[in-house]
Amino acid sequence: MIEVQGLQKRFAVENPKKLSEQEKKDPRLKGRFFRSVRDVSFQCEEGCVLGLLGPNGAGKTTTLRMLSTALSPDSGSIFIDGVDVLKAPIEARKRIGFLSGSTGLYGRLTGRENMAYFGELHGMSKAAVEERIDELADMLDLHTFLDRRCENFSTGMKQKTAIARTVIHSPKVVVLDEPTTGLDIMAAQTVLSFVRHLKSLGTPVIFSTHHLAEVSELCDRVCVINEGKTMFDDTLNAFTQLSENSLNDAFLSALNMKEA
Repeated sequence: MIEVQGLQKRFAVENPKKLSEQEKKDPRLKGRFFRSVRDVSFQCEEGCVLGLLGPNGAGKTTTLRMLSTALSPDSGSIFIDGVDVLKAPIEARKRIGFLSGSTGLYGRLTGRENMAYFGELHGMSKAAVEERIDELADMLDLHTFLDRRCENFSTGMKQKTAIARTVIHSPKVVVLDEPTTGLDIMAAQTVLSFVRHLKSLGTPVIFSTHHLAEVSELCDRVCVINEGKTMFDDTLNAFTQLSENSLNDAFLSALNMKEA
């Protein structure tokens, strides 16, 4: 289970005087600090896929980086599978499979070697790594390029290999930051099918995306972030009821709601 409560994170502005007039009007700017995340809360239970939505610059990626232990929040709490991320980040990291905006693959290594490297970093034996690689290659359709160097991969090949690398250690929770961006229809469907597989295993998944059709297809809950605050946090059914017209209109309605 993932529990996030009252997250806040600010960054120093190098030279506030150089900001444009529009930037100075941003409610997240306060003095010499930009409050990227002001108040974000949500939870994702076992077997739940949470769709994390928001416009560009809303604070989603900063939130996910705090969730992954890459950043420390200024305040708030994060619990991963019962582990306090702030008090025990190393222990929490073992339980997380995190796919960031970049694939994090080493170009000179093959797909297999990348997966093996990350598996061994997580303390897996070579035999366990080999078995897991075969399992993931079947699920994500990696066999045709698994032993090629990643620097020669297409976007879809890199993304599917990166997802396999993310879950090589069978994490307790999985966080995917826009996993289908840049993928063709077939590659995207392979990724979505894999998310359904994680759900069937009872693995909580946070799925950040701009594609509302994917949210409708996959997600049980929806959290909408705008200007660093949680504006909506409820079931997919409640989200769809925000507008009778379309999910796009529902999303726009959520952006204009008072904080959740």
